[in-house]
Amino acid sequence: MQAIIYKSTGSWYTVRTASGEQFQARLMGVFKKDGDITSTNPLAVGDEVTISPEDGNEGTAVINAIADRKNYIVRSSPQGRHKKHIIAANLDQAVLVCTVKEPRTSQGFIDRFLVTAAAYHIPAVLVFNKKDLYKAKDMEKFEHWQAVYEDIGYRVLLTSAETGDGMEELKEILKDKTSLISGHSGVGKSSILNQIVPGLQQKTKNVSGWSGKGLHTTTFAEMFDIPGGGRLIDTPGLREFGLVEIEKAELSHYFLEMQPYLENCQFNNCQHLDEPGCAVKEAVEEGEIDMERYLSYVAIWHTIEENNY
Repeated sequence: MQAIIYKSTGSWYTVRTASGEQFQARLMGVFKKDGDITSTNPLAVGDEVTISPEDGNEGTAVINAIADRKNYIVRSSPQGRHKKHIIAANLDQAVLVCTVKEPRTSQGFIDRFLVTAAAYHIPAVLVFNKKDLYKAKDMEKFEHWQAVYEDIGYRVLLTSAETGDGMEELKEILKDKTSLISGHSGVGKSSILNQIVPGLQQKTKNVSGWSGKGLHTTTFAEMFDIPGGGRLIDTPGLREFGLVEIEKAELSHYFLEMQPYLENCQFNNCQHLDEPGCAVKEAVEEGEIDMERYLSYVAIWHTIEENNY
Protein backbone atom coordinates (compact mmCIF):
# COMPACT_ATOMS: atom_id res chain seq x y z
CA MET A 1 0.00 0.00 0.00
CA GLN A 2 1.42 3.41 -1.02
CA ALA A 3 1.38 6.33 1.44
CA ILE A 4 3.00 9.69 2.16
CA ILE A 5 4.57 10.68 5.48
CA TYR A 6 2.65 13.56 7.02
CA LYS A 7 4.33 13.73 10.41
CA SER A 8 7.55 12.47 11.94
CA THR A 9 7.91 12.18 15.71
CA GLY A 10 11.16 10.26 15.78
CA SER A 11 10.30 6.57 15.93
CA TRP A 12 6.70 6.77 14.68
CA TYR A 13 5.35 8.35 11.50
CA THR A 14 1.85 9.50 10.60
CA VAL A 15 1.22 8.32 7.03
CA ARG A 16 -1.73 8.84 4.71
CA THR A 17 -2.80 6.91 1.63
CA ALA A 18 -4.22 8.42 -1.56
CA SER A 19 -7.71 7.46 -0.38
CA GLY A 20 -7.20 9.43 2.85
CA GLU A 21 -6.66 6.44 5.16
CA GLN A 22 -4.29 7.34 8.00
CA PHE A 23 -1.93 5.07 9.94
CA GLN A 24 0.66 5.36 12.68
CA ALA A 25 3.63 3.60 11.13
CA ARG A 26 7.08 2.48 12.22
CA LEU A 27 10.16 1.48 10.31
CA MET A 28 11.29 -2.05 9.76
CA GLY A 29 14.52 -2.64 11.68
CA VAL A 30 16.60 -3.06 8.52
CA PHE A 31 16.12 0.64 7.66
CA LYS A 32 17.77 1.75 10.86
CA LYS A 33 20.93 -0.22 10.03
CA ASP A 34 21.17 0.80 6.38
CA GLY A 35 24.69 2.11 5.81
CA ASP A 36 23.51 4.23 2.87
CA ILE A 37 21.46 6.45 5.15
CA THR A 38 23.81 9.20 6.34
CA SER A 39 21.25 11.50 7.96
CA THR A 40 20.11 11.37 11.57
CA ASN A 41 16.58 10.69 10.30
CA PRO A 42 16.16 7.97 7.64
CA LEU A 43 12.69 9.22 6.68
CA ALA A 44 11.22 12.71 6.48
CA VAL A 45 7.88 14.38 5.98
CA GLY A 46 6.97 14.27 2.28
CA ASP A 47 8.60 10.89 1.68
CA GLU A 48 6.60 8.39 -0.35
CA VAL A 49 6.61 4.95 1.27
CA THR A 50 5.17 1.46 0.97
CA ILE A 51 3.35 0.24 4.08
CA SER A 52 1.77 -2.96 5.37
CA PRO A 53 -1.07 -2.57 7.89
CA GLU A 54 -0.43 -4.62 11.04
CA ASP A 55 -2.79 -7.49 11.81
CA GLY A 56 -4.63 -7.24 15.10
CA ASN A 57 -3.49 -3.67 15.70
CA GLU A 58 -5.90 -1.40 13.89
CA GLY A 59 -4.56 1.91 12.63
CA THR A 60 -0.91 0.90 12.72
CA ALA A 61 1.40 -0.18 9.93
CA VAL A 62 4.99 -1.11 9.11
CA ILE A 63 6.99 0.87 6.54
CA ASN A 64 8.59 -1.60 4.13
CA ALA A 65 10.19 0.64 1.50
CA ILE A 66 10.87 4.24 0.57
CA ALA A 67 10.51 5.56 -2.99
CA ASP A 68 13.31 7.53 -4.67
CA ARG A 69 13.15 11.18 -3.66
CA LYS A 70 12.61 13.92 -6.24
CA ASN A 71 14.61 16.16 -3.90
CA TYR A 72 15.04 16.95 -0.25
CA ILE A 73 16.38 19.78 1.89
CA VAL A 74 18.73 19.38 4.83
CA ARG A 75 20.32 21.35 7.64
CA SER A 76 22.98 20.44 10.18
CA SER A 77 21.49 18.14 12.78
CA PRO A 78 20.76 19.28 16.34
CA GLN A 79 22.64 16.08 17.28
CA GLY A 80 25.87 17.51 15.87
CA ARG A 81 26.91 20.01 13.23
CA HIS A 82 28.79 17.36 11.25
CA LYS A 83 25.60 15.34 10.84
CA LYS A 84 22.72 16.18 8.54
CA HIS A 85 19.02 16.23 9.28
CA ILE A 86 16.53 15.98 6.42
CA ILE A 87 13.89 18.65 6.97
CA ALA A 88 11.49 17.51 4.22
CA ALA A 89 11.41 15.62 0.91
CA ASN A 90 9.75 15.87 -2.52
CA LEU A 91 9.24 19.63 -2.49
CA ASP A 92 8.04 21.98 -5.22
CA GLN A 93 9.24 25.08 -3.35
CA ALA A 94 10.59 26.36 -0.05
CA VAL A 95 9.05 29.38 1.66
CA LEU A 96 11.07 31.32 4.22
CA VAL A 97 9.05 33.54 6.55
CA CYS A 98 11.14 36.56 7.59
CA THR A 99 10.56 39.71 9.59
CA VAL A 100 12.22 43.10 9.63
CA LYS A 101 11.40 43.40 13.36
CA GLU A 102 10.18 41.36 16.33
CA PRO A 103 12.32 39.28 15.79
CA ARG A 104 14.48 40.69 13.01
CA THR A 105 15.67 38.06 10.54
CA SER A 106 19.34 38.46 9.69
CA GLN A 107 20.48 38.54 6.10
CA GLY A 108 22.96 35.78 6.95
CA PHE A 109 20.10 33.47 7.92
CA ILE A 110 18.16 34.33 4.75
CA ASP A 111 21.18 33.70 2.54
CA ARG A 112 22.03 30.37 4.20
CA PHE A 113 18.46 29.21 3.57
CA LEU A 114 18.60 30.35 -0.07
CA VAL A 115 21.99 28.66 -0.58
CA THR A 116 20.60 25.37 0.73
CA ALA A 117 17.48 25.63 -1.44
CA ALA A 118 19.62 26.35 -4.53
CA ALA A 119 21.96 23.46 -3.73
CA TYR A 120 19.01 21.06 -3.72
CA HIS A 121 17.35 22.66 -6.79
CA ILE A 122 14.31 23.86 -4.85
CA PRO A 123 12.78 27.23 -5.85
CA ALA A 124 12.56 29.61 -2.87
CA VAL A 125 10.11 32.35 -1.90
CA LEU A 126 10.70 35.02 0.77
CA VAL A 127 7.70 36.12 2.80
CA PHE A 128 8.26 39.17 5.02
CA ASN A 129 5.56 39.02 7.68
CA LYS A 130 4.29 41.44 10.37
CA LYS A 131 3.72 44.32 7.94
CA ASP A 132 1.30 45.77 10.51
CA LEU A 133 4.26 46.46 12.84
CA TYR A 134 6.50 48.17 10.27
CA LYS A 135 7.21 51.86 10.69
CA ALA A 136 8.73 54.04 7.93
CA LYS A 137 12.31 52.91 8.69
CA ASP A 138 11.23 49.25 8.67
CA MET A 139 9.52 49.70 5.31
CA GLU A 140 12.72 51.21 3.90
CA LYS A 141 14.62 48.13 5.09
CA PHE A 142 12.03 45.80 3.54
CA GLU A 143 12.01 47.69 0.24
CA HIS A 144 15.80 47.47 0.09
CA TRP A 145 15.78 43.71 0.65
CA GLN A 146 12.86 43.32 -1.76
CA ALA A 147 14.84 45.08 -4.50
CA VAL A 148 17.98 43.02 -3.80
CA TYR A 149 16.27 39.62 -3.85
CA GLU A 150 13.81 40.33 -6.66
CA ASP A 151 16.72 41.52 -8.80
CA ILE A 152 18.34 38.11 -8.26
CA GLY A 153 15.11 36.42 -9.31
CA TYR A 154 13.43 35.48 -6.03
CA ARG A 155 9.75 36.05 -5.33
CA VAL A 156 9.33 38.42 -2.35
CA LEU A 157 6.03 39.03 -0.56
CA LEU A 158 5.00 41.44 2.20
CA THR A 159 2.31 40.03 4.47
CA SER A 160 0.53 40.45 7.75
CA ALA A 161 -1.03 37.33 9.21
CA GLU A 162 -2.63 39.68 11.76
CA THR A 163 -4.58 41.76 9.22
CA GLY A 164 -4.65 39.32 6.31
CA ASP A 165 -2.60 41.59 4.02
CA GLY A 166 -0.86 39.61 1.28
CA MET A 167 -2.51 36.33 2.23
CA GLU A 168 -4.41 35.89 -1.03
CA GLU A 169 -1.21 36.30 -3.04
CA LEU A 170 0.54 33.77 -0.80
CA LYS A 171 -2.33 31.29 -1.17
CA GLU A 172 -2.00 31.57 -4.96
CA ILE A 173 1.74 30.80 -4.75
CA LEU A 174 1.06 27.74 -2.58
CA LYS A 175 -1.85 26.38 -4.61
CA ASP A 176 -1.38 22.84 -5.96
CA LYS A 177 2.26 22.65 -4.77
CA THR A 178 4.06 20.88 -1.94
CA SER A 179 5.77 23.70 -0.06
CA LEU A 180 8.08 23.80 2.93
CA ILE A 181 7.46 26.75 5.25
CA SER A 182 10.28 27.67 7.58
CA GLY A 183 11.74 30.55 9.58
CA HIS A 184 12.90 31.71 12.98
CA SER A 185 10.55 31.10 15.89
CA GLY A 186 8.36 34.15 16.45
CA VAL A 187 8.13 35.37 12.83
CA GLY A 188 4.44 34.47 12.61
CA LYS A 189 4.75 31.18 10.77
CA SER A 190 2.01 29.52 12.83
CA SER A 191 -0.30 32.50 12.31
CA ILE A 192 0.25 32.27 8.55
CA LEU A 193 -0.52 28.54 8.66
CA ASN A 194 -3.77 29.28 10.46
CA GLN A 195 -4.70 31.68 7.64
CA ILE A 196 -3.80 29.21 4.87
CA VAL A 197 -5.40 26.14 6.48
CA PRO A 198 -8.56 27.31 8.31
CA GLY A 199 -9.38 25.34 11.44
CA LEU A 200 -5.79 24.32 12.01
CA GLN A 201 -5.43 26.41 15.18
CA GLN A 202 -1.66 26.08 15.39
CA LYS A 203 -0.33 27.33 18.71
CA THR A 204 1.18 30.78 18.59
CA LYS A 205 3.39 32.50 21.15
CA ASN A 206 4.64 36.02 21.56
CA VAL A 207 8.28 36.86 21.05
CA SER A 208 10.34 36.46 24.21
CA GLY A 209 10.69 39.97 25.64
CA TRP A 210 14.03 39.49 27.35
CA SER A 211 15.84 37.94 24.41
CA GLY A 212 13.98 39.33 21.38
CA LYS A 213 14.02 35.80 19.99
CA GLY A 214 10.96 33.78 19.15
CA LEU A 215 9.76 30.90 21.28
CA HIS A 216 9.45 27.44 19.75
CA THR A 217 5.83 26.42 19.12
CA THR A 218 6.34 23.51 16.70
CA THR A 219 8.14 20.39 17.91
CA PHE A 220 8.00 18.12 14.85
CA ALA A 221 7.74 18.63 11.10
CA GLU A 222 4.19 18.09 9.89
CA MET A 223 2.40 18.34 6.53
CA PHE A 224 -1.09 19.76 6.05
CA ASP A 225 -3.43 19.65 3.06
CA ILE A 226 -4.35 23.08 1.73
CA PRO A 227 -8.05 23.54 0.89
CA GLY A 228 -8.37 23.69 -2.89
CA GLY A 229 -5.11 21.83 -3.55
CA GLY A 230 -1.54 21.68 -2.36
CA ARG A 231 0.34 20.69 0.78
CA LEU A 232 2.24 22.76 3.31
CA ILE A 233 5.02 21.31 5.47
CA ASP A 234 5.48 23.13 8.77
CA THR A 235 8.85 22.84 10.50
CA PRO A 236 10.12 23.64 13.98
CA GLY A 237 11.29 27.24 14.28
CA LEU A 238 14.97 27.51 13.45
CA ARG A 239 17.39 29.60 15.51
CA GLU A 240 20.12 29.03 12.94
CA PHE A 241 20.52 27.26 9.63
CA GLY A 242 23.68 25.16 9.48
CA LEU A 243 24.93 24.19 6.04
CA VAL A 244 25.97 20.62 5.29
CA GLU A 245 27.22 18.89 2.14
CA ILE A 246 28.30 22.21 0.61
CA GLU A 247 31.98 22.78 -0.10
CA LYS A 248 33.77 26.12 -0.32
CA ALA A 249 34.57 25.65 -4.01
CA GLU A 250 30.90 25.32 -4.97
CA LEU A 251 29.35 27.96 -2.70
CA SER A 252 29.41 30.71 -5.36
CA HIS A 253 27.24 28.54 -7.65
CA TYR A 254 24.42 28.85 -5.10
CA PHE A 255 24.55 32.65 -5.05
CA LEU A 256 22.46 32.90 -8.22
CA GLU A 257 23.60 36.41 -9.16
CA MET A 258 27.23 35.24 -9.24
CA GLN A 259 26.64 32.49 -11.79
CA PRO A 260 26.96 34.66 -14.95
CA TYR A 261 30.44 35.85 -13.86
CA LEU A 262 32.06 32.61 -12.70
CA GLU A 263 33.52 31.61 -16.07
CA ASN A 264 35.11 35.04 -16.55
CA CYS A 265 37.46 34.81 -13.57
CA GLN A 266 41.18 34.61 -14.37
CA PHE A 267 41.58 31.38 -12.40
CA ASN A 268 39.34 28.32 -12.70
CA ASN A 269 39.51 27.71 -8.96
CA CYS A 270 38.84 31.34 -8.02
CA GLN A 271 37.15 31.62 -4.61
CA HIS A 272 36.26 35.31 -5.22
CA LEU A 273 38.14 36.56 -2.17
CA ASP A 274 41.64 37.98 -2.82
CA GLU A 275 42.47 36.52 -6.24
CA PRO A 276 43.47 38.82 -9.12
CA GLY A 277 41.23 38.98 -12.17
CA CYS A 278 38.09 37.99 -10.26
CA ALA A 279 35.00 38.80 -12.33
CA VAL A 280 32.72 38.43 -9.31
CA LYS A 281 34.60 41.07 -7.30
CA GLU A 282 34.60 43.38 -10.33
CA ALA A 283 30.82 42.95 -10.57
CA VAL A 284 30.53 43.86 -6.87
CA GLU A 285 32.66 46.98 -7.35
CA GLU A 286 30.54 48.02 -10.34
CA GLY A 287 27.32 47.54 -8.38
CA GLU A 288 26.09 44.61 -10.47
CA ILE A 289 26.19 42.33 -7.41
CA ASP A 290 24.89 43.68 -4.10
CA MET A 291 27.72 44.37 -1.62
CA GLU A 292 25.78 42.97 1.35
CA ARG A 293 25.16 39.73 -0.53
CA TYR A 294 28.86 39.49 -1.38
CA LEU A 295 29.82 40.04 2.28
CA SER A 296 27.28 37.37 3.18
CA TYR A 297 29.00 35.02 0.72
CA VAL A 298 32.40 35.73 2.32
CA ALA A 299 31.02 35.16 5.84
CA ILE A 300 29.42 31.85 4.85
CA TRP A 301 32.58 30.76 2.97
CA HIS A 302 34.62 31.20 6.14
CA THR A 303 32.23 29.06 8.18
CA ILE A 304 32.40 26.07 5.83
CA GLU A 305 34.87 23.38 6.83
CA GLU A 306 36.35 21.24 4.10
CA ASN A 307 34.74 17.81 3.94
CA ASN A 308 32.11 19.01 6.36
CA TYR A 309 29.79 16.06 6.02
